[in-house]
Amino acid sequence: MSAITQLRLAPIEQAFPDRSIADVGSAAREEMQSAAWALRVPAGARIAVGVGSRGIRNIDQIAKAVVEFWKSRGARPFIVPVMGSHGAATAEGQAQVLAHYGIDEATMGAPVVSSLEVVPVGTTPEGIEVSMDRHAFESDGVMLCGRVKWHTDFEGALESGIHKMMAIGLGKWEGAKRYHSWALRIGMERVIRGVGAAIRSTGKMLGGLAILEDAYHNTAEVRAVGAEGMAEQEERLLRRVKEWKPNLPVKIVDLLILDEIGKDVSGAGMDTKVVNRGGPQGPNSWQGVPAVQRIYVRDLSGNTYGNAIGMGFADIVHSSLVRKVDLEATWVNALTASATLPAFTPVHYPTDRECLERILPTCGKLDISDCTVLWIRNTLDLSSLLASENLLPDLERRPGIRVSGPPARLNFNATGNLLSPFGTRAEEHHAA
Repeated sequence: MSAITQLRLAPIEQAFPDRSIADVGSAAREEMQSAAWALRVPAGARIAVGVGSRGIRNIDQIAKAVVEFWKSRGARPFIVPVMGSHGAATAEGQAQVLAHYGIDEATMGAPVVSSLEVVPVGTTPEGIEVSMDRHAFESDGVMLCGRVKWHTDFEGALESGIHKMMAIGLGKWEGAKRYHSWALRIGMERVIRGVGAAIRSTGKMLGGLAILEDAYHNTAEVRAVGAEGMAEQEERLLRRVKEWKPNLPVKIVDLLILDEIGKDVSGAGMDTKVVNRGGPQGPNSWQGVPAVQRIYVRDLSGNTYGNAIGMGFADIVHSSLVRKVDLEATWVNALTASATLPAFTPVHYPTDRECLERILPTCGKLDISDCTVLWIRNTLDLSSLLASENLLPDLERRPGIRVSGPPARLNFNATGNLLSPFGTRAEEHHAA
């Protein structure tokens, strides 16, 4: 019997505070109705509602509530995709991304106007030329619906959120390329602050609906943020949500298995501040994040449309993942972000068994049965994991951790592929 088949993993439940909102649509409407900046908009105004490409839970309910609010005020809302180069950097692809999230004219009661056309709107003090979606610019006012959270590429007081959407999203593909190039020189936080200020100075930006998610990826808060004082408001929200961030429940792990990566999971395919990749000094350089020695990815998520950005952070992947990669979508995303490593194709083999047999000996243990292993569905869901038997003594001492079953050997089918406990696409595609 090989050492791989002797590895035993146990199911682990990791408990976090549940901050979920019972009625997300009502919460969004109430927040908009209490926003002074929204109530000042006159009837008849054409309002551009920006929605992005991230897999934000309840984004369809939130967007619909926003549209209904504007219609109740006599305004004429329409939806614009705000996602830089995503959707393969095409107008049709970006509309399709929103449609997959349940956001189209039929469901929203408002048109979706998707275009990559931009207009110049100014220059930052650093010399960055700022552009903006033409349809948004020609509206009477713009608001954005976006999730405030930590960014996967940098640390700052302002990371992912409304400001980043104003820059990378409203700038479309043309702006996204330019801003990422500038970010290599002066840093992304400085770029999004400067570009955001330039867009606000046009007078077109009304504000946004900031969405905060808890550790279970539930909608925990929605906050109407006005253009005035937007940066300070966002900074406070980011500090709050960072306190809710989940982590792997260990200090160091030899091998992390992910069933899937994708753009709907993270802008980097996998949350780099969970797997400790993409840091300023290379792997395992994010502070306060468990160290991960090796990463094995089994599949792409169903909502990433072949965009395999982030696969380059893995040490090894299943060959079926490689076959599903849309190279153009992946490469456009990487080149737009001025970051080619996440698009690299890793070592890959045709079965889970061979991938594990190849990668475990590289973890630095003379006996691979000594390797520590964690297995998760994706970096959005850290509540249910599998942990190798040698991690259990430490895990059982940690608060909020429950070992929910006995250790068991890895369950391979006749073709040498794992049967996932998470019921993911990896199981569907590898079990046959």
